[in-house]
Amino acid sequence: MKKEMPGTDHLRILKEITWCPGCPDHMILESSRRALLSLTKKGFKKENFAMVCGVGCHGKIFDYMNISGFYALHGRAIPTAMGIKFGNPNLNVMVFSGDGDTYSEGIAHFIHACRTNPNITLIVNNNQAFSLTTGQATVTSQLGYKTKAEPLGAVSHPINPIHLALSTGASFVARCNARDIEHTQLVIEKAMAHKGFSFVEILQDCIVFNLEVNERDKHMYKLPDKKRSLKKALALAGEFDYNLNHGKIPLGVFYEDNRESLEEKWPQLVRLMKARKGWKGVRR
Repeated sequence: MKKEMPGTDHLRILKEITWCPGCPDHMILESSRRALLSLTKKGFKKENFAMVCGVGCHGKIFDYMNISGFYALHGRAIPTAMGIKFGNPNLNVMVFSGDGDTYSEGIAHFIHACRTNPNITLIVNNNQAFSLTTGQATVTSQLGYKTKAEPLGAVSHPINPIHLALSTGASFVARCNARDIEHTQLVIEKAMAHKGFSFVEILQDCIVFNLEVNERDKHMYKLPDKKRSLKKALALAGEFDYNLNHGKIPLGVFYEDNRESLEEKWPQLVRLMKARKGWKGVRR
């Protein structure tokens, strides 16, 4: 049982935070906490929030925020979250994952979630390194990134997750800067309110390992808050290729498409949503 801090500062846990001092994970935690508190004031119920965390530095957010959920296997956070959603489609399910967890081990699950549109929210902390296991390169690490595992530097071009999500059918795609707590909060709120698969990538520094990609704020700019075509969103996604000093970095919501979610295609789950209950409440 998680023990919440007393008083009015809800969703905080009485537990020491063990992330590196100064790590942007602290800021992502605060943005997420503020977003959920704001949503509860708009009609969302705290008891209906649930999270799944992958393996990586990001995953300890589960220990610090007082909502239900659990840890998943490495690369398997998305299908675990989908299982929770199918067990009770009335829950508001979030996935906290990292670039290694999502784009390396979990890349197939990421693509199929974009394609099938389950009503869950994926938040990816991307510092372009496997920082929990001492900084090995992930598939978004920049060309030339040197590690003990790759002393000659990364030789493969990084993937572009924003472009990949758009091209495989994600219905909500956004990017944030971890240091901008207020903007990240607003984007997470929009993602949680969206019906369908919402993907939010949060670019963050790693203060220990991949130092080359840190402090990119001068390359970042915020997108206008408006609807845009998939073609335009793809063009914006192509502005940044995840290498050093290569182009501008757009932030905000790239694309949103309100279409039928995966759960709405299954009559059994539609009945549960109408009845506002999970399978546990169904007579057998």
